[in-house]
Formats: sequence, C-alpha cells, structure tokens
Amino acid sequence: MKDKDFTGMPKELQPWEGFNRNNEVVRISVDKRRYGKTVTVIEGIDPKSENLNDIAKVLKKKAASGGTVKDGKSIELQGDHRETIKKELENMGFKVQLV
Repeated sequence: MKDKDFTGMPKELQPWEGFNRNNEVVRISVDKRRYGKTVTVIEGIDPKSENLNDIAKVLKKKAASGGTVKDGKSIELQGDHRETIKKELENMGFKVQLV
C-alpha cells in the first residue's frame, strides 16, 4: 500500500509522475499594449502542479510591480522585467527561455 496514493493507482502508472520544475520550460516575453505600455508575460508553468497565484505574488514583490494571473495559465507583470524575473524563476528551480 505504500506505493499507492489516494487514487489507488501504482506510482508507475500515475500520469503526473515525472513532471516537475526541472522538466518545464517557462517562456518569458514582453508584449506592447495600449499607449506604449509594456507587459512581461510568463507562460509555461503548469497550473495543476504549481500555484500560479503564489508564484505571481513572489514575482510581483521581486519586480516591485503590479501584475495578474490571466486565464489561470499565464502571469502578466506591468513593465519590462525579463532579467529580474528570469533570475528569480531560475532560483525557484524552473528552466527559463527568453522569447
């Protein structure tokens, strides 16, 4: 029983087994919005395995900027914070790709 969890499936057959921060590639891009405003967009974080609201909260503090979680899939921060966010996500254990 030790190798089963609440689903009753053996560990070898669990679909989420093997997915972690090292396997995900997070993409950081900058988008230009109305009136010349720039937005840093972070995509590729799995919302099923990670809490996007908590990650967004940490990134907003680090960048000293406002932001939001869009559609439960991506994080948007006000301004161009590519390098700051890249360093912080790498410290969290993600693989980061600047787009």
